[in-house]
Amino acid sequence: MFGIGTTELLVILFIILLVFGSKKLPELAQGLGRGIREFKKATNDIQDELDINKPLSEPKKDTKEPESKA
Repeated sequence: MFGIGTTELLVILFIILLVFGSKKLPELAQGLGRGIREFKKATNDIQDELDINKPLSEPKKDTKEPESKA
């Protein structure tokens, strides 16, 4: 629907460079990367918690046949 083309992306990056300056840009990118990592970690933790609390559909059955004592 709303595709971002190369020209629009370059204009956005240029505006960010003007607003934050070249010295602040690495710090901004580092903080953004840290935030994305924390968000992914939190979503993985929530998914793990949901998987732990999910009840098992059927308990595993013992496939081993009982030995006959003769």
